Amino acid sequence: MSANAAPPGRIVTLDLLRGVAVMGIFSVNVTGFAMPDPAYLNPAAYGGATGANLATWLLNFVLIDNKMRSLFSMLFGASMLLVTERAEAAGRSPALVHYSRMAWLLVFGLVHFYLIWAGDILTTYALVGMMAFAFRKAPVPQLLAAAIVFFLLDAAIMATLTQSYAAGEAAAAAPGATARTLAAWQDTASGLLPLPPAALARDLALFRGGYAGIVHERLTGVALQPLLNLILAGPDTFGLMLLGMAGFRSGFLTGAWDRLRYARIAWIGIGFGAAAHAAIARWTIRSGFSVTAIFADYMLVSTPFRLLMTAGYAALIILLGKEGGALARRIAAAGRAAFTNYLGTSLVASTLFYGYGLGLYGRLDRVQAWLVVPLVWMLILAWSKPWLDRFRYGPFEWLWRSLARFSPQPMRRD
Repeated sequence: MSANAAPPGRIVTLDLLRGVAVMGIFSVNVTGFAMPDPAYLNPAAYGGATGANLATWLLNFVLIDNKMRSLFSMLFGASMLLVTERAEAAGRSPALVHYSRMAWLLVFGLVHFYLIWAGDILTTYALVGMMAFAFRKAPVPQLLAAAIVFFLLDAAIMATLTQSYAAGEAAAAAPGATARTLAAWQDTASGLLPLPPAALARDLALFRGGYAGIVHERLTGVALQPLLNLILAGPDTFGLMLLGMAGFRSGFLTGAWDRLRYARIAWIGIGFGAAAHAAIARWTIRSGFSVTAIFADYMLVSTPFRLLMTAGYAALIILLGKEGGALARRIAAAGRAAFTNYLGTSLVASTLFYGYGLGLYGRLDRVQAWLVVPLVWMLILAWSKPWLDRFRYGPFEWLWRSLARFSPQPMRRD
């Protein structure tokens, strides 16, 4: 798709990539809405780990999970650079523009976390984005070097946690392990182990219950989770944003490179990345979904291959986008309204699964829950383009922009 197919001021390649990413993210997030938390990484914890359910987990792990989040994070870094450069060119303070946007994004993220869904990523984006501003003038080599430093920091944190999980799992599996040791292990690995019957019953009752109970749990039981997310996911997110800034500045994410170069990156990135993820998934399955294997494989071992695969997906999407077409235009529109679509999927999914809506939480297996995904994709593609044919921004994009600029922005197209 050529740039002249986009509205003035838009880089259509970024919109197209963002549209694919936001839809891909929901493909894995749906498990977080539909089932208890441990099911997200551990299919043996809930939702089925055999047959079609195992195949669903496997395909998501190999092809989508963490790759679309990585792409979305890179695009956030690229967009941050684009916004600050345009502000500076227009004679506005790039710092004021940027920090105003990040401050309001933090507000949106906290509201999203406490009032809608605890799987929020916006809070981390806002806080990391505030720090990433310091790199906005850095050349591509420095951005890449800094990204590597943050990925190494992330690897050190994840290796330390993997060691801790390995020691705890070994102690719990040792002959004669005491009840105290087993309870400590259950508490340590509660986010990855199947919930004990009493805890599972409480979780199902909570999320099949009323809205007030769910919000109360977030305000009391997991009130500090956004801070923990920053500590655990911050270094990786920082590295990805810096990669996005480098990708924007080098022309990779804007479609400026030649087709052969994109094709090579796509073949190598997706081919080697998918093969490596398939091998990692096989190892995870052969471990019997041990906590140590699940955590290490997802958070540590797969990282270089995930980055390789993310670059491959970006190259492939850019190549396909150059051909244009009705579908590409609709996906690009979904990317222009990515903020609304991200929050909108949370509103739709929480209404479907939680007790104040249809109450499907914990009632579907992994395959059945995933069948919601194509329906939401169709909804995203159906509304985004017609809306943006009439209006300048998606609803939440308009609200964010108006708040950050301290005045209502024009909404309707001329």
